[in-house]
Amino acid sequence: MYRVETIRRLREARRLAVLTGAGVSAESGVPTFRSPEGLWSRFRPEELARVEAFLRNPDLVWAWYAHRRQIIRQVQPNAAHRILAALEDRYPDFTLITQNVDNLHRRAGSRNLIELHGNLERNYCIACARPWQEEDDEPQAVPRCPDCGGLVRPDVVWFGEPLPQEAWSRAEAAARRAEVFLVVGTSAVVYPAAWLPEIALESGAYVVEINPEETPLSGRVHDAIRERATVALEALWSMLES
Repeated sequence: MYRVETIRRLREARRLAVLTGAGVSAESGVPTFRSPEGLWSRFRPEELARVEAFLRNPDLVWAWYAHRRQIIRQVQPNAAHRILAALEDRYPDFTLITQNVDNLHRRAGSRNLIELHGNLERNYCIACARPWQEEDDEPQAVPRCPDCGGLVRPDVVWFGEPLPQEAWSRAEAAARRAEVFLVVGTSAVVYPAAWLPEIALESGAYVVEINPEETPLSGRVHDAIRERATVALEALWSMLES
């Protein structure tokens, strides 16, 4: 199941980069983006996760994100999150790149973390970009910026918006210099994040995919481990430590 070459590469590497997706957090109980969530099942995420939707009905969009925040605050980082945090201390050059916005990697202790799609726990003013954080209970109606009165929005990347340039530049650089690149729990269909394994391959990295299902990337990686993130990373960690 686990190739000897994969273990050898992981043991000898000094530069490791990891890309994670929804499959990592799903094992903590975080619903995937399109899973049914009661009241919200009648809305398509693509209809709510847009700046046009926010401007048209800011209270509705704010309430949807407040609902998502409530869910992620009730779950805990799992073994995959914790092992990835521990790997950071093993490699001189380690970068964790995530498509997830649930803050679980930070809660698990990851430090050199690039959040490509933002973080649900952060908010900012859509007019002046001032960061905004609730002090007590989260308001059910969209708050206003205390400086300029603008609408406060979640600090996440919506459909039709570009990735933050600094985050993408750092992620691309990490993919180019990695000796080993792990792709964990991502469908490899969301761009531009899905380009990162391709960049790593073109730059000579040994690329390992960890996913129970095949993805469009599977045929091009050096090793495809058909396991859940927690199972595969626990096994790899054990073999690295032995």
